[in-house]
Amino acid sequence: MKIHVLTLFPEMFTSLQFSILGRAMEQNLLQMDFINMRDYSEDKHKKVDDTPYGGGAGMVIRPDIVFRAYSSIQNPGKVIHMSPRGKVLTNQMAKDFAKEEEFTILCGHYEGIDERVIEEIVDEEVSIGDYVLTGGELPAMVLIDTVARYVEGVINHDSVEEESFANGLLEYPQYTRPETFLNKSVPKILLSGHHANIKKWRRQESLKITLKNRPDLLQAFPLSDDDKKYLEELRKANKS
Repeated sequence: MKIHVLTLFPEMFTSLQFSILGRAMEQNLLQMDFINMRDYSEDKHKKVDDTPYGGGAGMVIRPDIVFRAYSSIQNPGKVIHMSPRGKVLTNQMAKDFAKEEEFTILCGHYEGIDERVIEEIVDEEVSIGDYVLTGGELPAMVLIDTVARYVEGVINHDSVEEESFANGLLEYPQYTRPETFLNKSVPKILLSGHHANIKKWRRQESLKITLKNRPDLLQAFPLSDDDKKYLEELRKANKS
């Protein structure tokens, strides 16, 4: 997969060179292309923004500069604009983006980008939550990280399938050595070697955590009769 990033601050993306994404780039599973939009300014001071028509605070990135930077990409693929007004990023969206061989992320800054170039080149606007950041670079890194995890070879397939949201529920608790820590022991079921019982325990723990932290997920998730019975027991226990 190749991801192009249109940004005013390419140096912010150096953190992607480490850990899992860094290894993915070393193995050529993931290619990153950072285009500094400032390089496409024709102003001698490399100015990229101007005051907004109609007045208002802040500055707006010029459309001609963004378009020249975008036009420098040979195969931009789908163009995603990181914006608080976009659709909130979900696990399913990350899976869908991971099917693309190549796509482009547009990072705004200041008060944003002139709407005319957004209308011209952007296919989809994506937000990482109902809040506003100073620019699109951090959201772009979040998108890159979550999409890259679904690229073949970047992460073990079983690891991805067992995580939160992969099956509609939040992930169950994880434990490792030492067996006892701060007078707290690993649940005995995990030491039993009984795979069916462990699977059932993990399922119930996922239901318990989802009910506590994200009950909204349960409304859209297909529950078995055993799931419904266990959740009812939890709700009764919480009321008592």
